[in-house]
Amino acid sequence: MTVLSRIPKPKLPSCHPRGHTRTPISITFIPVVVSIPTLLLIAVLLAQEAMIPYCSGLKRATDLAMTNERFASISAKPRDGDFAASNLVLMDWNDCSVYAGRIYTCDSRPIKTAQEAEQMQRKISQEIQYCLGISWVEEKDRSSLGFIRLHHADQPISMTLSIDETDQKQYLVRLILFGRSN
Repeated sequence: MTVLSRIPKPKLPSCHPRGHTRTPISITFIPVVVSIPTLLLIAVLLAQEAMIPYCSGLKRATDLAMTNERFASISAKPRDGDFAASNLVLMDWNDCSVYAGRIYTCDSRPIKTAQEAEQMQRKISQEIQYCLGISWVEEKDRSSLGFIRLHHADQPISMTLSIDETDQKQYLVRLILFGRSN
């Protein structure tokens, strides 16, 4: 039977001057450095959502518009004609629905006057461009009083904001999002 004796670990030469030891990077420092950009992004998204409560829902709808299925995944209970209720309801909007699985639409809250509706339409257009970013632009040559058309600069999707009058003689802004054929 062989007895193994403990052999001391050899000391390796140090590249540090005598008496100085290398301080390991603090483990707590790494997550803080990595998470600062993440925290900033979260802060921006929360501020954006506070200013435009429907922003995250609208981003999801525009993402769906770029898929082959379009809005089929958010179509719910059938309505009249080719309309279906939508599982995706934009915050502060009414009557969100899907038409033929290819068009997504929502109505704003009722507005009393045509002038207020025009102001609301312009405000919504600006909010949408802020929410979705610089790749969404207004097609001024295809827009008119009471009708604004926006499109994505790189993707075949468009959106319209029209002013409609209800049977109760109130106004609303109707958002319609759809994929264009190439």
